Amino acid sequence: MDCRQSSEFRVLVSGCLLGQPVRYDGQAKGVSDPRLEAWRQQGWLLSVCPEVEGGLAIPRPPAERRADGRVVTAEGLEVSEAFYRGARIALALCQRYGIELALLKANSPSCGNRRIYSGRFDGTLITGEGVTAALLRQHGIQVFNEFQLDALTQALDRSPAKRCSD
Repeated sequence: MDCRQSSEFRVLVSGCLLGQPVRYDGQAKGVSDPRLEAWRQQGWLLSVCPEVEGGLAIPRPPAERRADGRVVTAEGLEVSEAFYRGARIALALCQRYGIELALLKANSPSCGNRRIYSGRFDGTLITGEGVTAALLRQHGIQVFNEFQLDALTQALDRSPAKRCSD
């Protein structure tokens, strides 16, 4: 593996899952699980909010990813570029630190790894991926959501920490 900086980071995590108020509504969706706390104490977690990293404000209008890949707000404002910019930043962090696992917020237009909202703002969940989850997966990073902590734990157990070499 080739990377620029050695670290103990092993999991990229959506900031909202760690209690940071970065969601579109200015809230957090913190997960209370002793494994997350243990991983945080070990220095394994690298927090990111792709939407904020992409330049969007807190709070911001809710957005959904459409079938054509565009991300729009309920008012029809296209915010795709910010979502894709944030996804590229998240990927760059994974590559820089040799991170191969991500824990991202379920159903999010950025982070959803199995289902996302339909893009019609009707509350319907469909099979699909958020922008960041899709980009990470396309680059070989395993993506989990907060309901898949058991699977993430198994992946961490199977995958010894990667060490970077200069």
